Amino acid sequence: MTSLFEPCQVGAMHLASRIVMAPLTRNRAPGALANARMATYYRQRANPVTGAGLIVTEATAISHQGQGYADVPGIWSEAQVASWKQVTDGVHAEGGKIVMQLWHVGRVSHTSLQPGGAAPVAPSAITAKTKTVLLVDGQAKFMDTSTPRALDARELPGIVQDYRRAAANAIAAGFDGVEVHAANGYLIDQFLRSGSNQRTDAYGGTVENRARFLNEVMAAVVAEIGGDRTGIRLSPVTPANDACDEQPQPLFEHVAGLLGPMGLAYVHVIEGSTGGPRDHQQGPLAFDYAALRRAYASAGGQGAWMLNNGYDLPLAEQALSQGADLLAFGRPFIANPDLGLRLRQGGPFNTADRATFYGGRDAGYTDYPHLSPP
Repeated sequence: MTSLFEPCQVGAMHLASRIVMAPLTRNRAPGALANARMATYYRQRANPVTGAGLIVTEATAISHQGQGYADVPGIWSEAQVASWKQVTDGVHAEGGKIVMQLWHVGRVSHTSLQPGGAAPVAPSAITAKTKTVLLVDGQAKFMDTSTPRALDARELPGIVQDYRRAAANAIAAGFDGVEVHAANGYLIDQFLRSGSNQRTDAYGGTVENRARFLNEVMAAVVAEIGGDRTGIRLSPVTPANDACDEQPQPLFEHVAGLLGPMGLAYVHVIEGSTGGPRDHQQGPLAFDYAALRRAYASAGGQGAWMLNNGYDLPLAEQALSQGADLLAFGRPFIANPDLGLRLRQGGPFNTADRATFYGGRDAGYTDYPHLSPP
């Protein structure tokens, strides 16, 4: 039986284990620049034996317009590329692998975070019933999102190019690849779902039209850096950030069919509600994930299949026995920089301090103890 601790090939990357550190927004990048504290944080989790086989960075804005939370990093400028090199150098010095998650938040933003105080952008001018994070005197404050404006179709090629440029910048910064964030109610997901996309042009209405923007983004990124360095994150039924769709099964099976021929390194699937219930057998979170993977394979998809949400060791081993290739762990990595070693030994596990999740300095960030010196 496949073990969580055995190596595997994922696209162009050879991973020492099947343990993935999921993307975790921490709001510790003032000026949208990576910094030495971030480099320490990622390096602490990068050892492929004690930490993660693969690290996915916190979501990183592809443009100023794509920013939706205070003090999150970006990858649209030369200064940002340079700032991230200390992170990738540190991870690689530990023998680890790291990819950057590329992010445009769309309507999940606030005018105070947008260029010139402009309204956030979205497929349709529908306000997201959710919160964003602003920092007041260094403390995280959850605020209502601002009312967005609907994007003109003529603006979309420029945003696609922002994704392409961000992917190129990530590789220039030393990353092993990228993960396109198409989940959790952000811009690409907003285009996919009927609850946030009420357009009547070529990007709205039918499933095929609503998936057009995702297809264009992925095609551009793959053309720029290669499918074997590209992953994507999906969340078919999460209600995160006011995401909703009346028929997620046919929608996401269509998406899987588009992704199959692209030669991707992996597909990262959040099961159930992001950070919440993962039951996909009944109720509003019901979804046939096996059918999703069959749709991907039927379209020629051979990339690794990564699962995420509420996994522990027994559940991860069960998923591997049922055909999963990679398991992503999010919040456990916050308090356990050596989570791989702790999983292997059956614990003990540190408990995270939720008050330090967003913003701040070292407390609750780089000061969690290892079982042994890092």
